[in-house]
Amino acid sequence: MTTQTRTLAVPGAELAYDVRGPLPTTDGRPVLLMIGQPMTADGFEALAGHFTDRTVVTYDPRGLGRSVRTDGEVTHTPQRQAADLHLLIEALGAGPVEIFASSGGAVTGLELVARHPGDVRTLVAHEPPLNSVLPDAAAAERARAGFHDAYQKSGWGAGMAAFMVMTSWQGEFTDEYFAQPAPDPAAFGMPADDDGTREDPLLSAASWAVSDYRPDVAALTAAPTRVVIAVGEETGNTYTGRTALATAALLGQGATVFPSHHGGFLGGEFGYAGKPPEFAARLREVLANA
Repeated sequence: MTTQTRTLAVPGAELAYDVRGPLPTTDGRPVLLMIGQPMTADGFEALAGHFTDRTVVTYDPRGLGRSVRTDGEVTHTPQRQAADLHLLIEALGAGPVEIFASSGGAVTGLELVARHPGDVRTLVAHEPPLNSVLPDAAAAERARAGFHDAYQKSGWGAGMAAFMVMTSWQGEFTDEYFAQPAPDPAAFGMPADDDGTREDPLLSAASWAVSDYRPDVAALTAAPTRVVIAVGEETGNTYTGRTALATAALLGQGATVFPSHHGGFLGGEFGYAGKPPEFAARLREVLANA
């Protein structure tokens, strides 16, 4: 299936998005929109390749990848990204969409449904990283500050190593967690050299509004949208496993289990391969049960 890359001018940004398949759709099914944050459209290549029978749209959030922002801002917020998605869905002209949303994109998806429930038929929100839903929310914020500080002090490799320690930790962030020595970037295959940049959307404070977000439970439960909170079967009791389970409980549901881990839909091109065929099959099953 050919992919058409298009742009959409929105207030303060030019959004780049990719359309695989006809618009409007010819089979009566809604567009399947795949969103992430800070991941851009290229992270969904493997998953989209398993949905060649329907129209799939991916995009780069403002200020990330190909989507250039002109608003002078550097922060990434679910509210701004949801407003962008609302305009994108309108521009597609194909009616309400189905959404698979990963990580920070899952947070944006929750905000989109809360503010524009008519835009989305089904939202599958996979492991939204929300500090606010955790019983140890303050400790989670401290752990986040830890990898941010490592990044500010020593650069990308140190920050990413600390981030990986945080996201692989099992259970609540206890005194034992904070007593650990700073991880060696080389032990995680990360460079120890500091290139001097401090603009990474994951490691800087630019995306803190994502993990600080508080879901609007009343709006979500009142919406006609079917909201599915998903968790990877291999994620275990790590940070995003715990946030997924807690978010599902907040909405009065259990988390729906998907194959693999936090990046279970990824191919091997990013060095964090999941199980895309199995993941896609599960996503089809979940969407079909709407």
